[in-house]
Amino acid sequence: MINQTLSDYIESVVAEFDQIPEERKPLLKQVADFVENSLEKEGIANLTLICTHNSRRSHLSQVWTQVAAYYYGISGVFAYSGGTEATAMFPSAGKALSKAGLEINKLSEESNPVYSIKYAENQPAIIGFSKTYDHAFNPQSGFAAVMTCTHADENCPVIPSAGQRISLPFEDPKAFDGTPQQEEKYDERCRQIARELFYAFSLIR
Repeated sequence: MINQTLSDYIESVVAEFDQIPEERKPLLKQVADFVENSLEKEGIANLTLICTHNSRRSHLSQVWTQVAAYYYGISGVFAYSGGTEATAMFPSAGKALSKAGLEINKLSEESNPVYSIKYAENQPAIIGFSKTYDHAFNPQSGFAAVMTCTHADENCPVIPSAGQRISLPFEDPKAFDGTPQQEEKYDERCRQIARELFYAFSLIR
């Protein structure tokens, strides 16, 4: 069961599919096709959302991938995140998710905290922390490597263990850190990522 705040957020995002630029739709169709094909052949679909520092866009993408799969009743989808290096999940990314209606709890206090991200009562929490894409927590083969930033896309031209590599870059809200627009821009990027990933999963039949 999804709480009312998150349900309202999702409904408003789904109503904005017409805002997605046409050039983005073929990239999102690649995500849908991977999930569909992987479920048909393997019974599961693992996706690792990758950005350089695994601190902002990859976490937002991981969460919305998992929530979209649940919303559309597509079982067997498992979303992970990683980077080319590990840092920490940036607090403003977590705050944007929290405002959208997700329940976020910090499970540890070290410099790279572990977070529990809950989206539905009857579903296990998403575990969020910064790590490299090949960390033992993540799938080691057959996954879709979804590149959510151009830097990681350019600097990881090949991920040998991935079943498929999909380029799906988003603008980095980090550019607005420390400015009066910081919160607004994180909310904006969170919403864009949600909108596009919900669109991708809406294509799966």
